[in-house]
Amino acid sequence: MAKTFDLIVFDWDGTLMDSTAHIVNAIQHASVELGLPMPDTNAARQVIGLSLGAALKQACPDLPEARYQEMAAAYSKHFVASDESVVLFDGVDHGLRQLEQHGVTLAVATGKSRRGLTRALEATGLGERFAATRTQDDCPSKPHPAMLLELMALLDVSPERTLMVGDTTYDLQMAQLAGTHSVGVSYGAHERVMLESCAPLEIFEEFSTLQQWLLTQIS
Repeated sequence: MAKTFDLIVFDWDGTLMDSTAHIVNAIQHASVELGLPMPDTNAARQVIGLSLGAALKQACPDLPEARYQEMAAAYSKHFVASDESVVLFDGVDHGLRQLEQHGVTLAVATGKSRRGLTRALEATGLGERFAATRTQDDCPSKPHPAMLLELMALLDVSPERTLMVGDTTYDLQMAQLAGTHSVGVSYGAHERVMLESCAPLEIFEEFSTLQQWLLTQIS
């Protein structure tokens, strides 16, 4: 079977790394620290994947924009305080190696900051797996298509040969706007019914089944 995709772009949090609960906890604790109403778990989960400014407008609507940097510092403090406990989903390290061995190019498009992604890549040892990455510091927030458009231009891959993998509607909407294919994973931040509204090729409940499907598309 001919290879379907030349470039696979992964979201990070909730797709490769099991960090959803940790992010929710950091958002909630930072809100309390700044004297804001604490968003419930569902509200906090919904903003995962957005850049910081976009996330704060949605999760903390009472927070003046002048205090966004204060909130960012509080969030970072709570996240970093125990981020060593955040791990990759089972099979991610081996799975990415398999994909690379089959000659597919891998990249990351994430709502994390550049500093946050660098920390995560160093902690997991996955930095060498990815040909390129884009973060909230490089491009407008998802679902704006800039991250995917820039990655495709840099790596010289067409939208028809590109696949976006993500756990939120923002990832899948970004793919739609960029003209690429997409698949969703329902083990992260957004529920399956939300992902279905974006019409991805498939939705997977575990990384292992996602990996099996990806191998059929590139070998």
